[in-house]
Amino acid sequence: MRVFRSGFSVLVCGFVVGSHAAQAGTVDASYSISLAGLTIGRASLSGVVENSSYKINVSAALTGLIGVFTQGSGSGSAQGGLGNALPLSNGFSVTASNGSLTRTIQIGASSGNVRGVTIEPPIELPMEGRIPLRAQHRQGVLDPISALVMPVRNGNPLDKSNCERRLPVFDGTQRFDIVLTFSGIRNVQSEAGYSGPVLVCTARYVPVAGHRPERRAIKFMVENRNIDTWLAPVNGGKTLMPYRISVRTMIGTSVIEARRFQAAPN
Repeated sequence: MRVFRSGFSVLVCGFVVGSHAAQAGTVDASYSISLAGLTIGRASLSGVVENSSYKINVSAALTGLIGVFTQGSGSGSAQGGLGNALPLSNGFSVTASNGSLTRTIQIGASSGNVRGVTIEPPIELPMEGRIPLRAQHRQGVLDPISALVMPVRNGNPLDKSNCERRLPVFDGTQRFDIVLTFSGIRNVQSEAGYSGPVLVCTARYVPVAGHRPERRAIKFMVENRNIDTWLAPVNGGKTLMPYRISVRTMIGTSVIEARRFQAAPN
């Protein structure tokens, strides 16, 4: 999904200020996808987030005229454990299609350490000018879906420290960091489900390895200061997940925003 890197593609118990956070259990959300103000697709996120583990499924599809021409769609899943600061990835799989080609990427991992990567069909990557991926770039990392699950710090989902973190992401071909910084707090009201405050974080894309620094798209994203995510509470306020993600791309601003954001106890 690579939400932060590509523009689409990296989503309380007694929650402060009296909103209606759900207890540990299932999460079920649907999102609209827009580009330059025009709705171009839809996405969904579902799964289970508990005190020590998570399992998340995501899917997305382009709709309207863009969908007719590109037939873009994808789905993926990830699972793992919840550490004090970051998720501990235990496996990731994503399949994406553009109508003419379908590709699957699978990452085998244990507690955030990558054991193997399978890409089918293989991606032919030009090696000239590419920063090589090394063994250390596959250790202590998050897959792109696990990066959507953020354990709460200091027992308060609105504490700005929940934004002040660096997410080490490995997507199967590249290793990059997403650096989050506190921006503020907003109130939201979905069409169904969650209503209340969300934590707003700005984000920066920092490539580490597997990329070509001279590529125009890489330079654009490195210099991009128009990326943010709004985080809403799940798991009884012990975990945050994206309610909204906004990324300026080279063809306009892409926004993924919840229309329905529901959680329920098991």
